Amino acid sequence: MQPRSRYLNCAGRELHFTEWGAQQGEVVVAWHGLARTGRDMDPIAAHLATHFRVVCPDTLGRGLSQWSPQPAVEYCLDFYVRQAVSLLDQLGVRDCLWLGTSMGGAIGLRGAASALRGRIRKLLLNDIGPELARSAVERIRAYAGNPPAFATVSELEQYFRTIYQPYGWLPDAQWRALTESSLRRLPDGRVTPHYDPAMVQQFIHHPHDYDQWDAWDALTIPVLCLRGENSDLLLPEVAEAMRVRGPCAVVATIPGCGHAPALNTPAQYALVERFFCA
Repeated sequence: MQPRSRYLNCAGRELHFTEWGAQQGEVVVAWHGLARTGRDMDPIAAHLATHFRVVCPDTLGRGLSQWSPQPAVEYCLDFYVRQAVSLLDQLGVRDCLWLGTSMGGAIGLRGAASALRGRIRKLLLNDIGPELARSAVERIRAYAGNPPAFATVSELEQYFRTIYQPYGWLPDAQWRALTESSLRRLPDGRVTPHYDPAMVQQFIHHPHDYDQWDAWDALTIPVLCLRGENSDLLLPEVAEAMRVRGPCAVVATIPGCGHAPALNTPAQYALVERFFCA
């Protein structure tokens, strides 16, 4: 099954997204992590598309979506939620299930407690919570804010294999697909990750964007949190607090992964499908 590639103007900026299973009725929004693209969701989207219509956006400034001309203002969770509302409105989606990896989960959490309250019926968070480990945030900022460039695609793939080793097992074909779907070529001919480096201004101009306990405590919907066994971003004590506060999430540990599980194995597919189909 091949996805449909689409573009819509959302809150004044063009967003790209892929759509799987367009003939299905119930909608899953699958939103990627900070420095990634919606194509990361290809494996899980292809699996879910036999039962769901799956919408996988490229966040503003990532992949094929427009780069923001106002990075200090627009690279933040509130603006991403505004765009998500516009996207769902234009697609005629009254309510949905939300699957978010890292930043994509934070967008879903913010939306479910605010502008998308009542429209997100279930929330699946992939290695993200209402509080992040500061050391992990600094690690991610260090590589995301200064993306390297390489002479060849093979070198870029090796870089991705190194920094995204915590994703867990990926076959060679998926590493190649991940690389080819998230690169851009610079004017000098080198290749680099396909995102706007200015997107890390979120951490400068919105330093408390990911502190979301108030939003968490306001949720009343079912929440499943997948935590990578070795995650340095979602700490065990935060995951435990998520079990007993707010919506009292079910937390499942994914062995052999850190931040964040790639959502590409039968066991991971089963966790997602059981939650959404229950």
